[in-house]
Amino acid sequence: MTLPRWRAALSLAAAVLVAVPVGATAKSPPAPPPAADAPAEVPGTGQDIQAEPPPFSEGIFPCSQCHAAPGDPTPRQLAFHDEIQADFHHGPPTRWCLDCHDNGKRDSLHLINGAQVPFTQSYKLCGQCHGDKYRDWKVGVHGKRTGMWNGKKVYFLCVNCHNPHNPRFKALKPEPPPIPPQEQGR
Repeated sequence: MTLPRWRAALSLAAAVLVAVPVGATAKSPPAPPPAADAPAEVPGTGQDIQAEPPPFSEGIFPCSQCHAAPGDPTPRQLAFHDEIQADFHHGPPTRWCLDCHDNGKRDSLHLINGAQVPFTQSYKLCGQCHGDKYRDWKVGVHGKRTGMWNGKKVYFLCVNCHNPHNPRFKALKPEPPPIPPQEQGR
């Protein structure tokens, strides 16, 4: 008895998925974030996560080096952080630093309800506006996730792939199509 082509292909795909462990790589797993922020739990999964620490810009973190006390919360053009302001393209033009960064504790972010969130749990902040991406991230459809199929997983943070101040990826120039094998020798 022979299987129809589509069933044979589906059986092969299922066999590959079972045979290849999810997240199997030659690299060692990423270092966990600072102990104060770990382990974090992704809501709805019951799995502990250990994400790489967020990528911080050299010389501007920790923020409390310069921002020891709360500052003026009025949105405005700043006389400093030129490198961030020049490249800031996140949301409508009315967005500004303190929409995400906490004014009272600058080494933290804050949610819409005012709750402070460490940088290692920035997905909670991003998920407030990007709910569809957050949902997809939690189930492993969006972003990078490694680990065991039925066990602990490592979810990389939004900022491990996206610049939080300018998250849109730059357009790539498409490559030419591949040359079919029969035309390569002509």
